[in-house]
Amino acid sequence: MVYGALITAGGIGRRMGGDVPKQYLDLNGRPLLSRTISIFEDHPLVHVIVLTVPPGDEEMCRLRMVEPFGFKKVRAIVAGGSSRQASVYNGLLSLEDTDVVAIHDGVRPLVSPGVVAETITAAQFSGAALACVPVRDTVKRKVETHLETVPRAGLWLAHTPQTFQTSLIMQAHREALSDGFNGTDDASLVERLHHPVVVVVDSETNIKITTREDLELARLLLATTSRP
Repeated sequence: MVYGALITAGGIGRRMGGDVPKQYLDLNGRPLLSRTISIFEDHPLVHVIVLTVPPGDEEMCRLRMVEPFGFKKVRAIVAGGSSRQASVYNGLLSLEDTDVVAIHDGVRPLVSPGVVAETITAAQFSGAALACVPVRDTVKRKVETHLETVPRAGLWLAHTPQTFQTSLIMQAHREALSDGFNGTDDASLVERLHHPVVVVVDSETNIKITTREDLELARLLLATTSRP
């Protein structure tokens, strides 16, 4: 079995502000994206890695995010598309020879190796697995000018990695492309095929860095772990 990782870093981070896309910002002395790559580079179950980055950034990422850290598993650095979904599909084309692929946000540098392994194992047998956390807060829906409480039983927040048998996620992306369907994540494309997605319970610390506050939290979390 060949296991791949697709790390998506094609966004420009408008919500973060500033001139530097968030995936390239410094996180405790290293570029954020390089920290995410290192989790999969060091993971014993991952054999190959593909990155998707903003068009035109491919060479810069090779010179600044890959080569300085000695990453050997990075097979390709691929230009992203007009949406995250398009970017993922571009990256998947470089991983068609794998059996299972873990799709992960480049700006989630705190995912645990254990969760990565759990999603790979689950997807190997079930076809699709999603790292997520249960909704614990009270959820409200705005209806015109007032609020209604939404029952939270059975609600989960989707994280990454979202891991699939490669043939299944390729089929899901191709059918979505053919139908003009745009999903909010990769699991939603598989759900359209009526294929079940297995839940892997994630940690709350696997945060997605979207704002400056998220970046500060990540710095604090890294400072309390043994990660270099």
